Amino acid sequence: MRIYLVVIDESPESRVALRFAARRAIKTGGAVEILALVPPQEFVAWGGVQAAMEEEARLRAEALVVAAAGALFEESGVEPKITVCGGEPVAVVRELLSNRPETAALVLGASETGGPGPLVSYFAGSAAGTMSCPVMIVPGGLSDEALDRLS
Repeated sequence: MRIYLVVIDESPESRVALRFAARRAIKTGGAVEILALVPPQEFVAWGGVQAAMEEEARLRAEALVVAAAGALFEESGVEPKITVCGGEPVAVVRELLSNRPETAALVLGASETGGPGPLVSYFAGSAAGTMSCPVMIVPGGLSDEALDRLS
């Protein structure tokens, strides 16, 4: 089965990327996997504070991905696989892709304003030729109607 891996965060462009991936999955008989990343937290001298900060970041990421999955199912009927991983974002995505050969594409959203984020910069930059699957970068400024036409 073709799986479209979508990395989401709290940005509007990740919502656009998720909608695009869901539409592609429906048209190709594939599935969607939503990945929420929990970036490493800055070191705090007191272990209890550090653990609380890490737990709060993980809970925030889990809530985000559950909400996105619910909205996706409600909108399109696609029930995505949910993954929450902690660590350095580029390394986490590379490892996930290396362990999942069934991934048809990595789908990332590009911000409508400002420069590309670190994942878009990395995966569309020097690493593009070494990827095990295509990278789809969806412009964050696309309307739902434009996404429907393109996908």
